[in-house]
Amino acid sequence: MRILITNDDGIYSPGIAALARIATRFGDVTVMAPDVEQSSMGHAVTHSRPLSFKKSPIQFEGIEAFRVNGTPADCVALGTHLYTKTDVVLSGINMGPNLGNSMWHSGTLAGAKQAVLLGIKGIALSTPVGKSEPNFDLLEPYVEKTLKMLLESPGLSLFNVNFPQDPQGIKWTRQSVRLYDGTIVPGVDPLGRKHYWFTVTPLEPADEGTDRWAVENGFVSITPLRLDLTNEEQLKKMQEQVEV
Repeated sequence: MRILITNDDGIYSPGIAALARIATRFGDVTVMAPDVEQSSMGHAVTHSRPLSFKKSPIQFEGIEAFRVNGTPADCVALGTHLYTKTDVVLSGINMGPNLGNSMWHSGTLAGAKQAVLLGIKGIALSTPVGKSEPNFDLLEPYVEKTLKMLLESPGLSLFNVNFPQDPQGIKWTRQSVRLYDGTIVPGVDPLGRKHYWFTVTPLEPADEGTDRWAVENGFVSITPLRLDLTNEEQLKKMQEQVEV
């Protein structure tokens, strides 16, 4: 199996190093990640300048690794162009969760989505970050078990995976679509200039069976996704009400 790995935290992230090491148990691995952090870039692609890549400045234990002057989606597009026999794209392990509404702007998930747009299976993987880095040694058995399960799944698939800090099991989940409060937090930099941070806070508790609920209760969340955003229920209602 030919595996391409990217992320949105950048080539220096410990999360991508941990994922690459575990992924070598399933096939031949190549890493192609942004040269700087690209968190919350969503599915941005670069078209105003050319892309380029260089060998990674850090070692990946014998794995071929490159840094790209672009977004996660750029990395996947370029990587699958250079490695045309890619079977699956893994994106992560992201330093921070990608649950519920955050899927809309996640650069990590965008890497996996770009793979599916190109006809390749895509899997995004994330974990919360506290005051210290995640314990990837503790997560490793669950990362390996999850990859084994999803890499063996048939067909063209898109999965979003989130690992709690201390997993107790694995749950198949749906996306939490609870509303959240988008808050602007003002501040001042050391030179006295005003700046602003955008942050979000969930307004309602997560429903049982959702990705947020699973991670909050100590379970690995695996959510199967699709690229078709059509609201089938609303479409049916409109077709019944309006004659074309």
